[in-house]
Amino acid sequence: MLEAIKRWRRQRRARRNRWREDALYLLAAEDAGAYYEAQRRATRSRLGGDREEFFHWVKVAAEVARLSPTVAMDLAVLRDLVAAEEQRSGQRK
Repeated sequence: MLEAIKRWRRQRRARRNRWREDALYLLAAEDAGAYYEAQRRATRSRLGGDREEFFHWVKVAAEVARLSPTVAMDLAVLRDLVAAEEQRSGQRK
């Protein structure tokens, strides 16, 4: 049982590190648009049916928001971004 808990903790730590690394990468590459880019990637993953990647990019977006108080997070822009991605993929929901 102890091994199972240790394995779970290692996996959890690895996932959290991946979220942080991707968030830092987006912040370096996109600066104020990093949050939108993470949400764009989450939308693409959702539309593609990749549940794990969808949750990953949602967590990255949250990490971007946590790490940088200067990122833009406007709900209207986010709605437009999701609509554009849905239209681009041909999947309007």
